[in-house]
Amino acid sequence: MKKIVLLSFLLCATTLFAQEKMITKTGKITFEATVPSFEEVKAKNDGATFILNAKTGEVASLALMKGFRFKIALMEEHFNENYVESDKFPKATFKGKIENFDVKLLTDKPKDFTIKGKLELHGKSKDITSTAKIRKTDAGIEIISNFSVNASDFDISIPNVVKNKVSNKIDIKSEFTVK
Repeated sequence: MKKIVLLSFLLCATTLFAQEKMITKTGKITFEATVPSFEEVKAKNDGATFILNAKTGEVASLALMKGFRFKIALMEEHFNENYVESDKFPKATFKGKIENFDVKLLTDKPKDFTIKGKLELHGKSKDITSTAKIRKTDAGIEIISNFSVNASDFDISIPNVVKNKVSNKIDIKSEFTVK
């Protein structure tokens, strides 16, 4: 009898703890490094993983660099081979926390929250602070964030030949709906 009670308790506890973590594997990350009057330098990854611990507000994200798609195949090739060196640095990760996060306060109207954490890309880490719009939807919790980084902060060099066509400042937009 004791074993049945203990087994039931462990099963309930596992179920409760599993509900704290919400995840998606179809998050969207878009970046743009376009310079006015030149060709668009923009890519999108629709396969980013994002995890939210709804109890603590801790977040983690992972995007494979080869998952970014450009309109022009040659740009994608240069991005992977010459800029981010995807074979050597295959992923970008972010680990952080949503400040003052309380899932019970979320409604269908977006609220602004501050996310602080570390972005690791190309073998380098940088502290990031971003504002995110977070709301509850029928599909789960939606988190949309915009921030900018400099390619040079991650030792990503832009060759002199294209320096006036590709911005060092990279605007990043992430969209995640976790459940």
